[in-house]
Amino acid sequence: MTSGFDILPAIDLRGGRVVRLQQGDFERETAFSDDPVAVARAFADAGARWLHVVDLDGARTGEPAHGRVIRDVVGAVGDRVAVEVAGGLRTEASVAAVLAAGAARAVVGTAALREPAFAGRLVATHGPGSIAVALDVRDGTAFGEGWSVGTRGIDAAVALTALADQGVTTFEATAIERDGLLVGPDLVLLARLVGLVRGDIIASGGIATVDDIRAVRRLGCKGAILGRALYEGRIDLASAIDA
Repeated sequence: MTSGFDILPAIDLRGGRVVRLQQGDFERETAFSDDPVAVARAFADAGARWLHVVDLDGARTGEPAHGRVIRDVVGAVGDRVAVEVAGGLRTEASVAAVLAAGAARAVVGTAALREPAFAGRLVATHGPGSIAVALDVRDGTAFGEGWSVGTRGIDAAVALTALADQGVTTFEATAIERDGLLVGPDLVLLARLVGLVRGDIIASGGIATVDDIRAVRRLGCKGAILGRALYEGRIDLASAIDA
Protein backbone atom coordinates (compact mmCIF):
# COMPACT_ATOMS: atom_id res chain seq x y z
CA MET A 1 0.00 0.00 0.00
CA THR A 2 1.18 3.52 -0.61
CA SER A 3 0.18 4.87 2.81
CA GLY A 4 -1.64 3.92 5.99
CA PHE A 5 -4.95 3.29 4.23
CA ASP A 6 -6.05 3.22 0.61
CA ILE A 7 -9.31 2.90 -1.29
CA LEU A 8 -9.04 0.54 -4.26
CA PRO A 9 -11.76 0.94 -6.91
CA ALA A 10 -12.50 -2.41 -8.54
CA ILE A 11 -12.65 -2.97 -12.28
CA ASP A 12 -14.06 -6.47 -12.81
CA LEU A 13 -13.66 -7.68 -16.38
CA ARG A 14 -15.83 -10.23 -18.16
CA GLY A 15 -15.88 -10.49 -21.92
CA GLY A 16 -14.02 -7.18 -22.17
CA ARG A 17 -16.69 -5.27 -20.24
CA VAL A 18 -16.70 -3.83 -16.74
CA VAL A 19 -19.24 -5.79 -14.70
CA ARG A 20 -20.19 -6.61 -11.12
CA LEU A 21 -21.39 -9.96 -9.86
CA GLN A 22 -23.48 -10.70 -6.79
CA GLN A 23 -21.81 -13.18 -4.43
CA GLY A 24 -19.53 -14.24 -7.27
CA ASP A 25 -22.46 -15.67 -9.25
CA PHE A 26 -21.89 -15.35 -12.99
CA GLU A 27 -25.64 -15.62 -13.53
CA ARG A 28 -26.18 -12.44 -11.46
CA GLU A 29 -24.13 -10.00 -13.47
CA THR A 30 -24.63 -6.27 -14.04
CA ALA A 31 -22.64 -4.62 -16.83
CA PHE A 32 -21.54 -1.05 -16.21
CA SER A 33 -19.24 -0.14 -19.10
CA ASP A 34 -17.84 -1.39 -22.39
CA ASP A 35 -14.72 0.77 -21.92
CA PRO A 36 -12.46 -0.37 -19.06
CA VAL A 37 -9.80 2.20 -19.93
CA ALA A 38 -12.29 5.06 -19.59
CA VAL A 39 -13.39 3.69 -16.22
CA ALA A 40 -9.77 3.48 -15.08
CA ARG A 41 -9.10 7.05 -16.18
CA ALA A 42 -12.17 8.28 -14.31
CA PHE A 43 -11.01 6.61 -11.09
CA ALA A 44 -7.52 8.04 -11.54
CA ASP A 45 -8.96 11.51 -12.14
CA ALA A 46 -10.94 11.17 -8.88
CA GLY A 47 -7.72 10.64 -6.94
CA ALA A 48 -7.40 6.85 -6.63
CA ARG A 49 -3.89 5.66 -5.86
CA TRP A 50 -4.66 1.99 -6.54
CA LEU A 51 -6.92 0.11 -8.95
CA HIS A 52 -8.05 -3.46 -8.33
CA VAL A 53 -8.47 -5.10 -11.74
CA VAL A 54 -10.04 -8.57 -11.79
CA ASP A 55 -10.08 -10.95 -14.74
CA LEU A 56 -13.33 -12.76 -13.95
CA ASP A 57 -13.05 -15.04 -16.96
CA GLY A 58 -9.58 -15.99 -15.79
CA ALA A 59 -10.82 -16.66 -12.27
CA ARG A 60 -13.46 -19.00 -13.68
CA THR A 61 -11.21 -20.94 -16.07
CA GLY A 62 -7.83 -20.68 -14.38
CA GLU A 63 -6.29 -19.07 -17.48
CA PRO A 64 -5.84 -15.27 -17.80
CA ALA A 65 -8.17 -13.93 -20.48
CA HIS A 66 -7.80 -10.14 -20.40
CA GLY A 67 -4.11 -9.56 -20.93
CA ARG A 68 -4.60 -6.96 -23.63
CA VAL A 69 -7.19 -5.00 -21.67
CA ILE A 70 -4.98 -5.04 -18.59
CA ARG A 71 -2.03 -3.76 -20.62
CA ASP A 72 -4.25 -1.00 -22.01
CA VAL A 73 -5.38 0.01 -18.50
CA VAL A 74 -1.82 0.06 -17.17
CA GLY A 75 -0.68 2.01 -20.21
CA ALA A 76 -3.42 4.59 -19.72
CA VAL A 77 -3.11 5.25 -15.98
CA GLY A 78 -0.03 3.45 -14.72
CA ASP A 79 1.94 6.68 -14.44
CA ARG A 80 -0.61 7.96 -11.91
CA VAL A 81 -2.09 4.88 -10.27
CA ALA A 82 -0.71 1.57 -9.03
CA VAL A 83 -2.65 -1.25 -10.68
CA GLU A 84 -3.05 -4.65 -9.05
CA VAL A 85 -4.33 -7.58 -11.08
CA ALA A 86 -6.27 -10.63 -9.90
CA GLY A 87 -8.04 -13.56 -11.51
CA GLY A 88 -6.63 -16.74 -13.01
CA LEU A 89 -3.05 -16.20 -11.83
CA ARG A 90 -2.25 -19.80 -10.95
CA THR A 91 1.27 -20.17 -12.38
CA GLU A 92 4.54 -18.38 -11.83
CA ALA A 93 4.58 -17.48 -15.53
CA SER A 94 1.16 -15.81 -15.43
CA VAL A 95 2.18 -13.74 -12.41
CA ALA A 96 5.43 -12.73 -14.09
CA ALA A 97 3.47 -11.71 -17.19
CA VAL A 98 1.14 -9.27 -15.43
CA LEU A 99 4.02 -7.73 -13.50
CA ALA A 100 6.01 -7.40 -16.73
CA ALA A 101 2.97 -5.66 -18.24
CA GLY A 102 3.33 -2.96 -15.60
CA ALA A 103 1.06 -4.12 -12.79
CA ALA A 104 2.33 -3.02 -9.40
CA ARG A 105 1.00 -6.13 -7.68
CA ALA A 106 -0.34 -9.56 -8.59
CA VAL A 107 -3.11 -11.04 -6.45
CA VAL A 108 -3.12 -14.84 -6.27
CA GLY A 109 -5.73 -17.03 -4.65
CA THR A 110 -6.48 -20.58 -5.73
CA ALA A 111 -2.89 -21.70 -6.28
CA ALA A 112 -1.69 -20.08 -3.05
CA LEU A 113 -4.42 -21.73 -0.97
CA ARG A 114 -3.65 -25.06 -2.60
CA GLU A 115 0.11 -24.67 -2.10
CA PRO A 116 1.38 -21.90 0.22
CA ALA A 117 4.92 -22.54 -1.04
CA PHE A 118 3.74 -21.26 -4.45
CA ALA A 119 3.16 -17.86 -2.86
CA GLY A 120 6.52 -18.17 -1.12
CA ARG A 121 8.29 -18.64 -4.45
CA LEU A 122 6.52 -15.59 -5.87
CA VAL A 123 7.56 -13.46 -2.91
CA ALA A 124 11.15 -14.68 -3.22
CA THR A 125 11.19 -13.84 -6.94
CA HIS A 126 9.27 -10.56 -7.05
CA GLY A 127 9.39 -9.23 -3.49
CA PRO A 128 6.58 -9.07 -0.91
CA GLY A 129 5.33 -5.72 -2.18
CA SER A 130 4.46 -7.21 -5.55
CA ILE A 131 2.38 -10.12 -4.29
CA ALA A 132 -0.93 -10.27 -2.42
CA VAL A 133 -3.13 -13.24 -1.59
CA ALA A 134 -6.92 -13.21 -1.91
CA LEU A 135 -8.78 -14.80 0.97
CA ASP A 136 -12.32 -15.26 -0.31
CA VAL A 137 -14.25 -16.36 2.75
CA ARG A 138 -17.61 -17.97 3.44
CA ASP A 139 -18.49 -19.01 7.02
CA GLY A 140 -14.88 -18.62 8.11
CA THR A 141 -13.52 -20.80 5.29
CA ALA A 142 -11.37 -19.49 2.43
CA PHE A 143 -12.16 -20.79 -1.05
CA GLY A 144 -10.43 -20.65 -4.41
CA GLU A 145 -11.49 -22.01 -7.82
CA GLY A 146 -13.58 -18.92 -8.59
CA TRP A 147 -15.81 -19.79 -5.59
CA SER A 148 -17.23 -22.76 -7.52
CA VAL A 149 -19.84 -24.81 -5.69
CA GLY A 150 -18.34 -27.94 -4.19
CA THR A 151 -14.84 -26.54 -3.87
CA ARG A 152 -13.02 -27.56 -0.70
CA GLY A 153 -11.76 -24.70 1.41
CA ILE A 154 -9.47 -24.06 4.35
CA ASP A 155 -10.01 -22.12 7.55
CA ALA A 156 -9.18 -18.51 6.72
CA ALA A 157 -6.98 -17.92 9.77
CA VAL A 158 -5.07 -21.14 9.15
CA ALA A 159 -4.55 -20.18 5.51
CA LEU A 160 -3.38 -16.67 6.38
CA THR A 161 -0.90 -17.97 8.95
CA ALA A 162 0.56 -20.54 6.55
CA LEU A 163 0.93 -17.91 3.84
CA ALA A 164 2.45 -15.37 6.20
CA ASP A 165 5.01 -18.02 7.10
CA GLN A 166 5.91 -18.03 3.39
CA GLY A 167 6.58 -14.28 3.42
CA VAL A 168 3.23 -12.93 2.20
CA THR A 169 2.52 -9.56 3.80
CA THR A 170 -0.70 -8.40 2.06
CA PHE A 171 -4.04 -10.20 2.17
CA GLU A 172 -7.32 -9.19 0.53
CA ALA A 173 -10.25 -10.58 2.49
CA THR A 174 -13.60 -10.83 0.71
CA ALA A 175 -16.79 -11.88 2.49
CA ILE A 176 -18.33 -13.95 -0.32
CA GLU A 177 -21.87 -13.85 1.05
CA ARG A 178 -21.77 -10.03 1.09
CA ASP A 179 -19.95 -9.38 -2.17
CA GLY A 180 -21.90 -7.13 -4.49
CA LEU A 181 -24.90 -6.86 -2.16
CA LEU A 182 -24.11 -3.53 -0.45
CA VAL A 183 -25.05 -4.89 2.98
CA GLY A 184 -21.95 -3.74 4.86
CA PRO A 185 -18.59 -5.41 5.49
CA ASP A 186 -18.07 -8.51 7.64
CA LEU A 187 -16.46 -6.78 10.60
CA VAL A 188 -16.21 -10.00 12.61
CA LEU A 189 -14.20 -11.71 9.88
CA LEU A 190 -11.99 -8.69 9.34
CA ALA A 191 -11.33 -8.26 13.07
CA ARG A 192 -10.36 -11.93 13.30
CA LEU A 193 -7.83 -11.62 10.49
CA VAL A 194 -6.43 -8.26 11.59
CA GLY A 195 -6.08 -9.66 15.10
CA LEU A 196 -3.66 -12.32 13.89
CA VAL A 197 -1.14 -9.50 13.28
CA ARG A 198 0.47 -11.46 10.46
CA GLY A 199 0.05 -9.02 7.56
CA ASP A 200 -1.87 -6.10 6.11
CA ILE A 201 -5.58 -6.80 5.56
CA ILE A 202 -7.51 -5.13 2.73
CA ALA A 203 -11.28 -5.37 3.18
CA SER A 204 -13.66 -6.37 0.42
CA GLY A 205 -17.30 -7.34 0.12
CA GLY A 206 -20.44 -5.45 1.08
CA ILE A 207 -18.97 -1.97 1.54
CA ALA A 208 -21.75 0.49 0.75
CA THR A 209 -21.06 3.76 2.58
CA VAL A 210 -18.25 6.01 3.75
CA ASP A 211 -19.13 4.91 7.29
CA ASP A 212 -18.36 1.32 6.21
CA ILE A 213 -14.95 2.48 5.03
CA ARG A 214 -14.33 4.23 8.34
CA ALA A 215 -15.38 1.08 10.20
CA VAL A 216 -12.87 -1.19 8.46
CA ARG A 217 -10.16 1.41 8.91
CA ARG A 218 -10.86 1.59 12.64
CA LEU A 219 -10.45 -2.19 12.82
CA GLY A 220 -6.93 -1.83 11.50
CA CYS A 221 -7.45 -2.75 7.85
CA LYS A 222 -4.99 -1.13 5.47
CA GLY A 223 -7.40 -0.61 2.62
CA ALA A 224 -10.86 -1.21 1.19
CA ILE A 225 -11.89 -2.47 -2.23
CA LEU A 226 -14.99 -0.75 -3.59
CA GLY A 227 -17.11 -1.92 -6.49
CA ARG A 228 -20.88 -1.66 -6.84
CA ALA A 229 -21.15 1.24 -4.39
CA LEU A 230 -19.03 3.35 -6.75
CA TYR A 231 -20.77 2.26 -9.93
CA GLU A 232 -24.23 2.91 -8.51
CA GLY A 233 -23.25 6.29 -7.11
CA ARG A 234 -23.72 5.40 -3.46
CA ILE A 235 -20.15 6.45 -2.73
CA ASP A 236 -18.38 9.32 -4.47
CA LEU A 237 -14.75 8.26 -4.81
CA ALA A 238 -13.19 11.71 -4.45
CA SER A 239 -15.28 12.48 -1.38
CA ALA A 240 -14.47 9.10 0.15
CA ILE A 241 -10.76 9.65 -0.34
CA ASP A 242 -11.04 13.08 1.28
CA ALA A 243 -12.96 11.60 4.20
